Amino acid sequence: MPNPAMYMAMMIMTTTAITTTVTIIIMVTAATIMPMTTRMTIIMYMTSTAATTNIIMAIPMLMTTSERTRSLEAMTELDSAGLYRVLTWLSPAFPVGGFSYSGGIEWAVEAGDISDAASLRGWLSVMLTDGSGFCDAVFLAHVHRAVELGDMEALRRTAELAAAFVPSRERQLETTAQGRAFIEIVRSAWNCDGLDQTVAQCETVVYPVAVGLVGAAHGVSLVPLLHGFLHALTSNWISAGSRLVPLGQTDSQRVLGALEPIVAATAERALRASLDEIGSSTFRADLASLRHETQYTRLFRS
Repeated sequence: MPNPAMYMAMMIMTTTAITTTVTIIIMVTAATIMPMTTRMTIIMYMTSTAATTNIIMAIPMLMTTSERTRSLEAMTELDSAGLYRVLTWLSPAFPVGGFSYSGGIEWAVEAGDISDAASLRGWLSVMLTDGSGFCDAVFLAHVHRAVELGDMEALRRTAELAAAFVPSRERQLETTAQGRAFIEIVRSAWNCDGLDQTVAQCETVVYPVAVGLVGAAHGVSLVPLLHGFLHALTSNWISAGSRLVPLGQTDSQRVLGALEPIVAATAERALRASLDEIGSSTFRADLASLRHETQYTRLFRS
């Protein structure tokens, strides 16, 4: 005989077209064989209508106390700690100095390439899908996997390639300074076994390499780490753009919201990509980072 709670769920689903009165009679009859937690759920349901949407939402609530306990235990201690660390490490409050870099956006604003929310959204969309956003995400993923597997040779090769992919002197400063700061702060506040030995394998640690390396050393899952990294990168670009264009807070959030599917798609591509698939076609953005070096009036370091 099926579980009473599941049996009840099936009965409710077959009576969606029946009046509320008939549905209540069935529930009261079946409730006598169910535990108290389930009966309480049904009483809550009796006050609602027989609309299909409400019934579908009620079905997951039909569970016993033990089932709820197992559901809560699904998030392990490691998952909880990993989420906490991702939110901390990739927060604007984490002192890596990201606020002082624009990634060439400052020159793009002066040149007229970016002048409003729509043009900023278009610029960042290309940066994510075909530029440094995608490349950095692939480097992060490969570094994370190399550290997880203990493949130090793959880690060294990936770190060296990531440093070589930076197109300008200021972008080199931006990614290496943030990488060093990230590693040093984690060492001071979030150190873990083996971190120093792993960092020592890399001659140069750029920012995505630092995030991937530290995340793997702490046992943080790759997928949330990668999504968090791309969200933080995009947010920092929007923050620079909002100060330079300028944009209001609402417009800035609209841009961030519009880029959500692009960030998600970029993360998915990066998870599947090999190092041979890395490449950039954002020549204008690379030119912006080069031209920024001689820009007369500057607020940002890149």
